[in-house]
Amino acid sequence: MSPSSTDAMKTNLGTAGAHLKNAAADAGSAVRNAAQVAGEELKVGGSAVKADLADSALAGIAALEEGGDVAREQVDALLDKGRDLIDSAADLIRERPIASFGVAFAAGWIIAKLARSGGDK
Repeated sequence: MSPSSTDAMKTNLGTAGAHLKNAAADAGSAVRNAAQVAGEELKVGGSAVKADLADSALAGIAALEEGGDVAREQVDALLDKGRDLIDSAADLIRERPIASFGVAFAAGWIIAKLARSGGDK
């Protein structure tokens, strides 16, 4: 007896179901493997990010240290300029003492006048 169409359909449906079951198992395995690989990649990526952040922090600290040195150099340069100005003023006072006294007197008088007029308001 030859198999009937119904039996052939049942057989084909059974085969299709078995293939679907295998496909579902393979898909689950693929998802688990992908999750495992993704987890490993996240660990590697996290380590790389930590290393980059540490390098950035070290570079920032080095820049701050250099900034302190630069600030000291600028302060030293400003102090030198201030000393030069004081020396120049001292030389000018020695060369023209009467004119220097007149300028100092006038500046004091203007400051006193401004201070008194500020209090009247």
